[in-house]
Formats: sequence, C-alpha cells, structure tokens
Amino acid sequence: MTILTLDTHAFHAAAPKGLRHESADLTPAQFHDRYCEHTGPIRLGDWSPAGSRSADFAVTLEFTDHLRTVVASGSLVAAMTSALYEEGYHIEILQFHQRRTGEGTATFVQCECNGRRGWGAALADDSAESTVRAMIAGVNLLGS
Repeated sequence: MTILTLDTHAFHAAAPKGLRHESADLTPAQFHDRYCEHTGPIRLGDWSPAGSRSADFAVTLEFTDHLRTVVASGSLVAAMTSALYEEGYHIEILQFHQRRTGEGTATFVQCECNGRRGWGAALADDSAESTVRAMIAGVNLLGS
C-alpha cells in the first residue's frame, strides 16, 4: 500500500470540472482537508490483490468496533457500496472520475450519504486502491 505525496496543483487539475469550480477558492491544504482526509468512523486497514485475476481485491475496513473484509471480483465500487450499506452507511455514488497523473491515479467520487452530498478524493499508485480511498473519504466526510 503506497500513499502518495500530493502535488496538489496536478491533483486539483485532474478533478472533474464541477469539483474544480467548487474548490477554486481553497488553498491546496484546504482542498486536501476537505476532500481527502481519511479521518472518521471508517479507515482502510489492509489492501491487497486477492487471487490470480487483476480484478480481484481484498479490502479490510476498520470500523469503530470491528473489522470487515470485502473481497471484490470485478466491480470494486459495487462491492464497497454493498459492504458499506450493510454497515449502515447508505452511500450512493453519483459521479465517478478517475485520471492518471504524474504522481499516480487520482479518483474523485461524488457521493450521497445520510441525505448529504459531497466529494471524496484520493491519490494512490493503483487505481483500485485510489477508488477505495476516495469512497472512504466521501463516506467519512458525509456520514459522520
């Protein structure tokens, strides 16, 4: 698992148009704090390929009082959405945007959770890990 150092200018430039507009007045630190922070009731515990196919993943989520491992074969977004829903986080992914940057894969997800809408964002070496981190950021920002 590799957490990348953000080149916030490149990261912001990779964001979808609506998010770039929404965050135009934020400093790089404010952008990171608002959209990328992973503090909240859910944390990424472990991340690894699971199996021989490139579309198989195992994700361990740390909740306040327990762990949950999600094994995805194929659609990681669908597997994560289902697992989070079963844990009481009724998340809906409204928009998904992902781009390769010089630093890694940037993922931006517009989520709705608990009647609130907002963006989660992440940057990681691997596109699937970036997806998981962005979804967790979105749930933590909206669900807490």
